[in-house]
Amino acid sequence: MGKIKIVIPCNEANHVCDKTQYKNATLWEKIKLNIHLLYCRACREYTKNNTKLTKAITKSHVTCLDKTAKEKMKEDLNKAIKEQAH
Repeated sequence: MGKIKIVIPCNEANHVCDKTQYKNATLWEKIKLNIHLLYCRACREYTKNNTKLTKAITKSHVTCLDKTAKEKMKEDLNKAIKEQAH
């Protein structure tokens, strides 16, 4: 049986941090991230900023356009570009 890898590099820690933000990280990934954060100040700062961003977006109550509205806007934009070209 292979060794269990507990220590992860910063790029993996940041990826897990991002996954955690979207609730996609596994328990094991979160454990490894927290161990990494114990000794890495840069990743602690990255995580802190990610948390602030998540809270700001959640508080903003931003609503996104649905797919149909986006497609309509895209069509209108392409039409306007073609009209300007002629």
